[in-house]
Amino acid sequence: MFTDLLNSSYFALFLIVALGFILGRIRFKGLSLDVSAVIFIALLFGHFGVTIPKELGNFGLVLFIFTIGIQAGPGFFDSFRSKGKTLIAITLLIVGSACLTGVGLKYAFDLDTPSVVGLIAGALTSTPGLAVAIDSTHSPLASIAYGIAYPFGVIGVILFVKLLPRILRVDLEKEARRLEQERRGQYPSLETALFRITNPNVYGKTLVQLNARAMTGAVISRLKHGEKLLIPTAQTVLHEDDVIKAVGSEDSMKQLAVLVGEQIEGDLPLEVSQEIESILLTKKDMINRSLGNLNLQRNFGCTVTRVRRSGIDLAPNPELQLKFGDKLTVVGEKEGLQGVARLLGNNAKQLSDTDFFPIAMGIVLGVLFGQIHISFSDSFSFSPGLTGGILMTALVLSAIGKTGPILWSMSGSSNQLLRQLGLLLFLAEVGTSAGANLVETFRDSGWLLFGVGAIITLVPMVVAVLVGYFACKISLLDLLGTITGGMTSTPGLAAADSMTDSDIPSVAYATVYPIAMVFLILFIQFMARLIL
Repeated sequence: MFTDLLNSSYFALFLIVALGFILGRIRFKGLSLDVSAVIFIALLFGHFGVTIPKELGNFGLVLFIFTIGIQAGPGFFDSFRSKGKTLIAITLLIVGSACLTGVGLKYAFDLDTPSVVGLIAGALTSTPGLAVAIDSTHSPLASIAYGIAYPFGVIGVILFVKLLPRILRVDLEKEARRLEQERRGQYPSLETALFRITNPNVYGKTLVQLNARAMTGAVISRLKHGEKLLIPTAQTVLHEDDVIKAVGSEDSMKQLAVLVGEQIEGDLPLEVSQEIESILLTKKDMINRSLGNLNLQRNFGCTVTRVRRSGIDLAPNPELQLKFGDKLTVVGEKEGLQGVARLLGNNAKQLSDTDFFPIAMGIVLGVLFGQIHISFSDSFSFSPGLTGGILMTALVLSAIGKTGPILWSMSGSSNQLLRQLGLLLFLAEVGTSAGANLVETFRDSGWLLFGVGAIITLVPMVVAVLVGYFACKISLLDLLGTITGGMTSTPGLAAADSMTDSDIPSVAYATVYPIAMVFLILFIQFMARLIL
């Protein structure tokens, strides 16, 4: 009966997942495999003949890669601009050292070229690389070598990623907090202050005449004239001894003091009819609109004092483009605030809802893009493939954010759920496929090819650590993403992703993966044609 149940793919799938989670929660000297343990259980099941349909694995891969791209997209281009050259250089070093290691071992052990290029593709778990190796060599030896190197290509990267923080004695959570503080440091913290109008040069002038916001970067949120408290507009006139309350960075506060007069202690309370509210931007047609374009002061008599995005307070300058989920702190009369809330949406439930149309449409576009073949000559053509097509499409769509009524984003909880589901399906299928012929391939082809494949897997990662961590001083979180992307290892990324809540490894992976995929294909074609 149990054997019959194991022949049922859905029963076997969830049994592998359940046992994988049990194994993943076992800790040894503070180290655990987490979700990566699923692939080890799958290898064992595969050895005993249990199979998971390839379609389920591809379905899981599509979900996992798409959600990675959607999450990484907003930070991808920033990362590419700031750290792109370094990460790409390390990626080329990973792919290049893998190929050079393969060539060196070919001559050291007198291996044939088809086996070597198959070993390189397997060691870097690159299915497009295997396709190019077979097409370039027209030999079944490439497939056999790929099958031998592939299991350690998967397992080796996972174990390397899991052990590296312990070897280097780096606390990933502390590292994530440090990098988050650095990121926040790029955006000066906002503060409030009171100023008394004592500069004769501004007496009798309106705020629009002074152009105070553009000149100082500060937002004037309240004004006291005599005994009257006002929410200032562009036409508000400043008088001697008026008191204003402003919001801005430390530098903008200093500049405002130079413009209007002395900074004083105290506070300006709101009038009974005035309120301050946090309003969420959840209406689709407001996304990517600039704050100045909304003209909330003229239309509703309200002033935005700060915008909170991804845990960071941003100064509300008129050119700031609003994004889905931004939280605006707004001061104004009650009726005006209600109008702003209707304009922006302010629907917290919408942040947690999942619209499956953008997910389905994005995956369709990614699959179609992956089918494109780009010919550079009669002897070389390139196709992004399933993984590359979906990843690059998701990155671009997520960076765009919105196309007409379609919102290319997902809530954090939805993204995490779909990513985990996709990953589990993918790991279960990959593991059972690799485990099916693991023992037989060792028995038939010997341990030499396995050992060569293992060396090709390990050498590039060690080189990446020596150059990236010790020479270039990049953070370990960036390095983990770069290693897994450079090795084109989705299971490796899953291992890194399970070790931290930070999205830094995912962003680095997304930054370098397309580069690694393209150059690995180029190098394999070059080796297959020119190395005898």
